[in-house]
Amino acid sequence: MVDYENPWMFNGKPFTSMDIGDNIGFVYIIEDVHGKKYIGKKILMSKRRLPPLKGKTRRRTKIVESDWKKYYGSSEVLNENVAQYGVNSFQRTVLHLCKKKGEMSYLELHEQITRNVLFDDAYYNGIVQVKIHRSHVQGLKEWALQTNKQQESFSRIENII
Repeated sequence: MVDYENPWMFNGKPFTSMDIGDNIGFVYIIEDVHGKKYIGKKILMSKRRLPPLKGKTRRRTKIVESDWKKYYGSSEVLNENVAQYGVNSFQRTVLHLCKKKGEMSYLELHEQITRNVLFDDAYYNGIVQVKIHRSHVQGLKEWALQTNKQQESFSRIENII
């Protein structure tokens, strides 16, 4: 059951809190009714620090859901358009669910670069920025190998045509 307005879609179905599982975030695309898009990432859960209990000195931590249900990206222009045209003028789609922050950052960058978001006026994205260490993306090795094989196949087909 969807408990928020204009739900995120993942694999053609609304994404809910029940779908989070052990994922920490996702890479997404938001598209407005005019076809303008935004690629970004969003953390699903966050740690909140609570004061220590009475008589104790150690602060407590609590893991809570982030504001992902109401989130429309960090682009000021995009958020102004959401306020002006309403949330139902935008389609929000989850592209990748991620188990690690490094994977999420890498996949966001990959989507932004392959779609040329900085060169294409059809995107709200105005900046691409990332710092990732090799150890942060070890879980993506299989995905990267598969992606490279697909790209090599496409290149061979294009050369034949």
